[in-house]
Formats: sequence, C-alpha cells, structure tokens
Amino acid sequence: MPGNARILLVEADFEFGGGLLSSAEPVEGLAPLAWRDAALNRLRALPNMQILNRTMAFGYYDHGLVALYERVNDHLPPEQRTGPRQRLWKVRCKKVILATGAFERPIAFSGNDLPGVMLASAAQTYARRYGALAGRRAVLCTNNDGAYDAAFTLHDMGCAIAAIVDSRAGPGAGADEARRRGIEIVSGSVPIAAKGRRAVRGIDIRSLDGGGRRSLACDTILTSDGWNPAVHLHSQAGGSLAYNEGLQAFLPKGTAQDAVSVGAAAGILDTDIAIAAARAAVCGETVEMPVQAAVGPTRRFADGDTKAQTAWLDFQNDVTVADVQLASRENFRSVEHLKRYTTLGMASDQGKLSNVAGIHVLSDLLAKPAPAIGTTKFRPPFDPVTIGAFAGRAVGENLAPLAHTPSHAAQLALGAKMENYGSWLRPAFFPQSGESEEQAIAREVNAVRQSVGLFDASTLGKIEVKGPDAAEFLQRIYVNGVRTLKVGQGRYGLMLSEHGIVYDDGVFARIGEDHFLVGTTSGHAAAITEMLHEWLQCEWPDLRVLVENVTTGWAVMNVAGPRARDVFAAVGTDIDLSPEAFPHMQYRAGTVGGVPARVQRVSFTGELSYEIAVPWGYGAALWDALMRAGRPCRIAPFGVESLMAMRIEKGFLHVGSDTDGTTYPQDLGFGPAIAKKKDDFVGRRSTMRPDGLRADRRQLVGLEVADGGHPLEVGAHVLPAGATEKHRTQGWVTSSVHSPTLDRPIAMALVERGRDRMGETVRVWDLGQWRSARIADPRFFDPSGERTHG
Repeated sequence: MPGNARILLVEADFEFGGGLLSSAEPVEGLAPLAWRDAALNRLRALPNMQILNRTMAFGYYDHGLVALYERVNDHLPPEQRTGPRQRLWKVRCKKVILATGAFERPIAFSGNDLPGVMLASAAQTYARRYGALAGRRAVLCTNNDGAYDAAFTLHDMGCAIAAIVDSRAGPGAGADEARRRGIEIVSGSVPIAAKGRRAVRGIDIRSLDGGGRRSLACDTILTSDGWNPAVHLHSQAGGSLAYNEGLQAFLPKGTAQDAVSVGAAAGILDTDIAIAAARAAVCGETVEMPVQAAVGPTRRFADGDTKAQTAWLDFQNDVTVADVQLASRENFRSVEHLKRYTTLGMASDQGKLSNVAGIHVLSDLLAKPAPAIGTTKFRPPFDPVTIGAFAGRAVGENLAPLAHTPSHAAQLALGAKMENYGSWLRPAFFPQSGESEEQAIAREVNAVRQSVGLFDASTLGKIEVKGPDAAEFLQRIYVNGVRTLKVGQGRYGLMLSEHGIVYDDGVFARIGEDHFLVGTTSGHAAAITEMLHEWLQCEWPDLRVLVENVTTGWAVMNVAGPRARDVFAAVGTDIDLSPEAFPHMQYRAGTVGGVPARVQRVSFTGELSYEIAVPWGYGAALWDALMRAGRPCRIAPFGVESLMAMRIEKGFLHVGSDTDGTTYPQDLGFGPAIAKKKDDFVGRRSTMRPDGLRADRRQLVGLEVADGGHPLEVGAHVLPAGATEKHRTQGWVTSSVHSPTLDRPIAMALVERGRDRMGETVRVWDLGQWRSARIADPRFFDPSGERTHG
C-alpha cells in the first residue's frame, strides 16, 4: 500500500491478538503475545495509522463503504462514563484487508445441547484468556489437527482428557504428543449421543467402519468439526465463494471491490503461513493456497434416524437435523427455502455456527455436493448492532427537530406555553400571571369572540398546483367539485385515500385560471405533496401539472374576531376589505404593510377571520405589526388549545381527532356532495362498498352534557339510555371541551345512526364512570354562521 495512505485497524475484541490470545504456539520464533506486542508497537509508530479496539466492522457496502460499530465506554462503570457510549463510523476505503478469522464448527449428535458440550476453541479460550477450566474430565471429538491444541491446553491446566475421538482413520500431527501425555486416541470414530440429564455425564461413540459402540465417562464434551472462514464481509462486498473439499468449507474467491481476505478468513489455518501469505497478498502478489491437512468425516444421519430429533444444528433457533430432513421430504430443497422453512441461521448469530453444518446435512440427503447446494446471502450486520448506535444523536428532539414558527421569539416573550404539535413547536396557550390552563384558554377564546385575537397559522400546509390541467387534476383528487370554482374563490375540500377513508381536509383557492393554492392540515403537508406527485407520475402522467410544497415559503398570521377587519386595515393594505368586496371564502392578492401578500377569508374559529400570508422572512414583522395595530382593541394572542376550543364550539371537523381509519365522508355529512358530483375522484368507488352504505354507520354528531360537570373524556364510549357495561358500544367521544363561550361542557362523537337520533339521551361510559348526555347538532355556537360572514 502507498506509504502515505491513511490506515485504520479495527478489532472487534477489547484486546488485540485474535487467536493468539488463546494459543501457546510460537509465531515467527516469538511467544504469541510478544509477537503481537511487537507488531502493535510498529503500527502505533506509523503517523498514518489509527487503531481502534472494541470496534466491529459490521457491514461492507458499495463503493468501498465499510460501517463500523465502536463500543466507546460501555465497559466502564456508569459513574465513569463520559461522552457517547457507542459510535457509528462510516468509512470510505480504497482498499480493505479482511482478517476476520474463522468459526469452529460444532458436531451434530444426540444431546449436543446439554450443558457441558462446547466447542474445543471455546474451552481453550476460557482456559488461556480467563484461567477457567470448562470441566474436570473431558472428551474431545474432532476431525482435524487444530483441536489437539485445545486438548493439550486443558491437560496442562489440570483437566483430565479421557480420550480424543478422531473421525479420521489416521490421526493427525498431534497424535504423538497425545500419546506422550497418556491421552487415548480413538480413531475412525464419531460421537453418537451425550449422556446425562441436566449436565454431561458421559458420551457414546461409534466406529465409522461399522464397529461396536462404546461409552466414555466425562463431564465435558469438546467438539471441532473444522473451521468456516468468516466470509460475511467479503460476501457483502459482492465477493464470490468457492467450496474447498479438504476443509469442507466455503472460501473467498473473486472480489467485486478492492478487498483481500487473509489468514483464517482465506482458509489458511497455519499461523506462520498465514502471516507470510497475508504480507504477499497486501503487496499485490499472487498467493498460492498452501496444502493443508484435510478434515475427516463427520457424523452422518440416515433420514428418519431417531437420534436426529435431538441433534442440534442451530442452537439459537432450536433447529435439529430432523428439521432439515423434514424440509427435504417436504421438498424445501433450495438452501434459501431450507433457511425459511426451518429458520436455520436466522437467529442473531446469522448462521455462523449452523449454516455450513445444515448445508452438509442437506448435501447428504440430496446426494448432491455441497457446492451445488450453495450458501444463503450474508447480509449486514455481521453481528447485532444496537439501535442506539444507528440513532446516535438522533434521539428526542434531534430525531425530528421541531420547527419554529416565524413568531416563535415573540410568542416566548409573551409567556407562551410551548408544546410539540407534530413536527412544530407551537404555543398551546398564553398564560398570564397566576392563570391556570383552563383560565388562560377561556380568556383567549372570549377575547376572540368579543374583540380580536392573533394566531400564527404558518404551520398549515400550503401546496401550489399549477398548469393547464390543474383544475382537472384537483377535480379527481377532491370529494368536492373544483372546475366550477372561479378565480379568487376558495372552497372547503375533503381528500380521501384509495380506500375511501377520510385522509385530509382544508381550503383550496383558485388564485389564477391555471393556478391553485391547496391548504392541508399542519401534519400532512409533505404527505399530501407526495400523494399528489404519485398520482401524477404513476396514474395520470398525461396531465400538464406541477405540484410544489410551499409551506415554509409563506408565513401566515390569522387575525380573528369582530374587530379583525379594523386591525388588518390599521396595518396598511391595498386590498379592499369591505364585506362586499372581500366576502367569506374568498382569496385576494396585494400588499400588506408594503409586503406582497396572499390573503384568504377563512375561519376555523367561527369569527370574522383573515389568513394573511407573506414571505416567510417577513412573518415575525407581520406578527409585531398586527400586535401593535391591535392594542386599541386589546388584541390577544391565542394558542392551539384555544383554537381547538373554538372549532369544537362551531362543530368544525378536525381530521385525526374526529375521524379514524374507518371514517367515510358520508359519516361526516358529505353523502349529498358525493351524490351531486358526477366525476370520479380518488376513493369514490370504495365509498360505495357495502360497508360504507350500512345504515348503522357511526356518524359525527354533537353531545351536550346533561349534568353540567367537567368535560367528557375523549374516547369515552357512547351507549343507549339504560345500557350497562355489558352493552356493545355505539360510538365514542372524539373531541371534548368546556366551552368558554357557552360556559358548559360540549363534545363531538362518532355515534351509530347519530344524525337520526338528534335529541336522544345516551349514557357515556369511561373507566367505570357513567355520565348522561344528549345527542345534538355539533354546531353549538352561531349555527347560521352570521359571525363568520360579518
């Protein structure tokens, strides 16, 4: 590699060294840890080297992107932790060296999940790294030379080795040392069954040549069926695999990116040879695969063998050899089908121990070579990664930063009680000294009803729809008619999903012959924009229409109340504000305070109301100007909760509160509008399904509380008079408030056949409490709308 290349060495373990940490074999003439320390010292001396432990490379993606998961201080006591616990790295690499090692394979035999059965390498690691013996008397079952080292390590530390059961007819290089130590070698034999109930008490073995069966007493069974190179990152990078018959494992072959696997990850299990080969590979030299001792045969199960019922392959998902046999009989013979039918390899270890063993079993059953069976996909992450690491700082408000309205600073100065409404931080109400929430809301509502109030409505969705076919497009989107709308007029509209369910509402205005301004709820602006784009791109690409979300391009101040016109005029505008020139549900463009503005006469409060939109950067100045102009009228800023109280008094719908995932437009009184409109629109056919035409559907109505107490609880169930708790619910309360204007509790509810039951007394149940109420017209205040048209 170039001498000036930045190099990052990452190690998943807390300690560097990998297999050297549990080995006693010299490396290039040095003790394993001495060789490691010397290598680390040389690396740390390099100015272009960064070394990280407790850092796992868990994903290898396109264009050299490697994702790392660093455990920064999880290992420290909580009181000593500072800074982030974990860190996610995204590293773009020109070259990647994969020294990921290999996994030892377990051997499948009856009872191989008993406590006391473990991998030979695991027992060796416990002994050398942690000074803990796996047992006092062990039997080691293997088919390769490497497992002999584990037996010798345990023997040196005081564990009696009852026997080494080697499936090969001729034991390997460690046989002489084993005999010198007095360890019996049982060659040409395999384990059949572990003995014991709650722990290992012995093992049954059998000769592969058809010889007799033998039992050995032990408290530990160590197994080693060879090694599987950790090819996960290589495969994630697009690399291919080749099956090595000698090792009975899949090894890295071709690479799709500039990556090279070295050491055990390349199937080279001899340490000195692996080091030499790795140095050559990193320098770009061709490396010949060294000749290595082949592994021997493993335990073979005949289809239907009763021992297969308790011979475990996947220890996390409890998959046995018998499960693979059943999958084969059921014709799930593709390796991907086998995986999904049995869940083999689908646990958190992603098949590191079980996949190749399962492939070998299936290979025997189908009489097909393992390469023809193939492997499943290796997907990130290599090992489990906490969701917190992916989230990083994206928690709490950092997950979805709350947006501020243009008047945010001014609202805080006025003492606003801010709350999270969707993705916006908005004032719920503006308490004055000593006021409770209820008192503040009542004062704000009364100010709007009696004089004038100011509300920052900048969060409302604003979408421009423009083009020669804009009217035709929106005609297909809204329940209401659009084509007949004249320039300068606005109309309340309802949007449905394809299933006919109420999705959103708002006022749309025709601001030009081919230009519309679509209003949506605050939380749906982006979703409605995407929906409109989808219909244009996927269903009606022939329509000449452009759609643009301009919500944050325009600040909107809503001045509402009987004195709203006076306050608006005092700011200065070239728009004629007289009722005759600018009636309700109309749109006008002009200037306000010398700034270009769009103004709509719409009302969610039920009062004379103007929504004044100016470019976002002028929003704060417009708020200040309206507050100054309104001082003679004792203007009051009001928050979202006060607005909600006024809309309930007027019986205005709030999508998401007064609707749910089953609400059709006819439930809200839009049946006549649907019948009147001859054109098709999104969701129309679905509204005509039998379920939507039922006579007993829940309909939106008002509820007057007979006892005059506190407001009904939202979600409380509505039942007929005389009903008990066992009676089936007929609906529920959707919105509820103590009306400051009427000085009594009122509510809205979805009730079965509600519009046919006006005046009927019902019982309302919530958590064991009963209240009496009367079904009423939801327009509790000013039902004729005279104040709105003032």
